[in-house]
Amino acid sequence: MSKVANQYQNVKKTESKSKKSFLDRDIQLFNSFSDKKKEAFYSDLQTLIKAGVDLKKSFEIILEEQEGQKEEDFYRGIYEDILSGKSLADSLKASGKFSEYEYYSIVIGEESNLLVEILSELRLFFKKKTDLKKQITSVLSYPIFVFIATIGIVYFLLTSLVPIFSKIYKQFDSELPALTKTIVYVSENILYFVGVGLATILGIVIFVYTQKSKIWFRKITSQIALKIPVLGSYLKKVHITRFTSSLQLLLSANTPLIRSLDITKKMNSFYPLDSILDDVISQVTKGSNLNEVLKKYPFFPRRFISLVKVGEETNELDTMLSKLSTQYYEELEHQSKIISKIMEPLMLLLIGGFVGVILIAIYLPLFNLSNII
Repeated sequence: MSKVANQYQNVKKTESKSKKSFLDRDIQLFNSFSDKKKEAFYSDLQTLIKAGVDLKKSFEIILEEQEGQKEEDFYRGIYEDILSGKSLADSLKASGKFSEYEYYSIVIGEESNLLVEILSELRLFFKKKTDLKKQITSVLSYPIFVFIATIGIVYFLLTSLVPIFSKIYKQFDSELPALTKTIVYVSENILYFVGVGLATILGIVIFVYTQKSKIWFRKITSQIALKIPVLGSYLKKVHITRFTSSLQLLLSANTPLIRSLDITKKMNSFYPLDSILDDVISQVTKGSNLNEVLKKYPFFPRRFISLVKVGEETNELDTMLSKLSTQYYEELEHQSKIISKIMEPLMLLLIGGFVGVILIAIYLPLFNLSNII
């Protein structure tokens, strides 16, 4: 049995002893140790070990840098595990705040004397992950802000301006335009509509929270999301980038391809890719080449499949995936800027549209006021 196969079997035995899955722990504890903190942690640890500082001394230095008590207690727990004779991978695993993805990478890094390289790859992985989140936040934050501002402006007009004109129009016994009637009706029953709106939003939030992990919900929402112009292709590219980056790191740590695909699948929550990976793992296990299996699915671009094929033929799949990850990341960064520029005028049109409809409804009867008088 090869060295990598032995490593794989050893890790599998270790995993079977765990009473709680890594993914369950991630759900409970990941929020307290963000991707940004992980990036800094891997960066500091990689720098220290590369400089020749041993693992124990490295954690002593990291401990001295901590300003918060929680962070210090967290790192002290890892440090004490290392002092007791545990490996770095097992010490991180015991903290409950590191994923199976990180654990397995570090196990291979320690056993193959490539720990510095693996820590550097993990730092880069979480940097890209953090940057992707920032890009997505940047794309979504402006529309959300404008939408909230629009609701505020509309509410102000309906509760302050419309009632004033409504009183004026009631002094004249004349039929109002249908649009004006509608706006006046909404204004007079604004509390009812606000209550219905809030109840609807609360119901949607509860529904999404309770159903988000179910297959049917993930399938439908992802299909709808992918059909949205511009945003659909952006979302697809985000998940391809994450998949590529995750798989590349595991392969660069000499993790077997099937095991790498399995771990990457566990990290994925996007249904279209998740359903594809089930078949990919099954077919690769039977001996098919990765590029041949991916070719069956239009989810992956042709260029992606072509480079994967070259990587498999030259036995440099991790290198090709690294290049793809970098290229996709740069494309996403560029696409984020374009989407942001497109969203700005669209959001302004949204505000103008709502406000314009209300103002037209208010002033429309004034055009016939002279006739009424």
